[in-house]
Amino acid sequence: MELAVNLAKRSHCIKAQVGAVLTKETRIISIGYNGPPAGTHNCDEEFPEVGCPRDSKGSCSLALHAEQNAILYAAKNGSAIEGATIYVTLSPCIACARIIFSMKISRVVYLHSYAEYKGIGSDEGVDFLTKFGVDVERYIPTAGFLLQEQSQPIQTPLVGERVA
Repeated sequence: MELAVNLAKRSHCIKAQVGAVLTKETRIISIGYNGPPAGTHNCDEEFPEVGCPRDSKGSCSLALHAEQNAILYAAKNGSAIEGATIYVTLSPCIACARIIFSMKISRVVYLHSYAEYKGIGSDEGVDFLTKFGVDVERYIPTAGFLLQEQSQPIQTPLVGERVA
């Protein structure tokens, strides 16, 4: 989960930063964080004060969710996803839950509640996954867990970049 928390810091979203780690048999098979598709633009660069335009449900109209990015990257690279576990910093929304189920991911571990974040009555994604037999659990941090909340994205250098 610490890796997912650190991945979330790579997101350029000014509304929420979410990270995901997809594992199988004790190995990391993919990682992801929320953001626009490769080849487009980062929302904090084009819309620095307000973020990208919202869709009809009030969500980002451009970004892929962290779970989607992790799953797409794994599939693109031919990784076997069935039976995997995904660790995510925010419980899956209903759309991500449907993808998780369809990809036969068997376990989801989340840190924060999507329902609490969105101010809605229930975690629809968690409810969906549980109903259809996916093992879902909320991660409870233990002593020594490094959780760093931030309101603004942290700009971290890419491999090979120099920090001024």
